[in-house]
Amino acid sequence: MPKDPMLLRARDTWQELASVPVSFGAPGDVYVVVSPDARICPRGWAGIVLLGGAAIVTAPTEAAADRIRKAVAEVPADKLTDLETVRGVLTVGDVLGPATLAYVAPDGFLPAELAGLCVEQWSDGYGSLGGLVEAAGANDADEAGLDEISSPAFGVRMEGQVVAAAGYGHWPRLGPSRTAHMMVLTAPAWRGKGLARVTASAAVRHALEQGLLPQWRARTPASRKTASALGFTELGSQLSIELV
Repeated sequence: MPKDPMLLRARDTWQELASVPVSFGAPGDVYVVVSPDARICPRGWAGIVLLGGAAIVTAPTEAAADRIRKAVAEVPADKLTDLETVRGVLTVGDVLGPATLAYVAPDGFLPAELAGLCVEQWSDGYGSLGGLVEAAGANDADEAGLDEISSPAFGVRMEGQVVAAAGYGHWPRLGPSRTAHMMVLTAPAWRGKGLARVTASAAVRHALEQGLLPQWRARTPASRKTASALGFTELGSQLSIELV
C-alpha cells in the first residue's frame, strides 16, 4: 500500500466516483469493473484512471469489460492513459483526455501574487463570470468547467472587466467532499501574464483552509506549468473513451 497520504486521498476520491467497489492495487496492477453509473466518465463510456502506477477502469457493460480486460492484458499500467497505445488495442470513438492529475498538500503549496493586483472573491461563484465566459469562447469555457464550481469565485478585473477567474467543485458531489477540483479560466487577450496562477492560488488557499485536497486536471502544457508553479505534484492521469 502507498504511504503517501496525498495519494491515498486522491485514490479514495476516484474509487468512490467509480460507483462500485474497486481499489487501486500495487504499481502495475489494473482492475476493470462493470459500472454503468460510474462518475469518472460520460455515461456509456469507459473511464481509465491511473494513480501511483496502478489503474482502475470502469466499463458500462460486462461485454465492454471483457473487451477491455483482453485488450489491456499486455499493456503496462502506465500506458493505459496514452491514447495512441489505447487505440492500438481497442476500437475507440470519441475521447476525453488524456489529462494529468496533480495534487498539492498544505506544506507543498506555493502561493502566487502579483504586485498591485487585487484578487476579488464573489460568493455567487459562476454567477459573477458571465462576461469572462463570453470573452473566452465556448470551447475554452467548456474546458475550464467554471459552470460547475461550488466554491466562491476568485477573479481579477482589468479595465472594469473580469479577465481571469478560478474556483473549485466539491468532489464527490454526493456524501462528504474530500477533494476540490480546481477550475481556471483567463480571457484570451490576458493570457501569459500570470493571472491564472494568481487567481488559482486564491482558490487553492481557500480549498486548503476547508481541509480539502486540491486536484488539478490538466490537458495542456500551459495548465501543467501553472499547477507546477503552485506546488502541485503529478500523481497520475485520466482518460475516458467511447468504445465502438
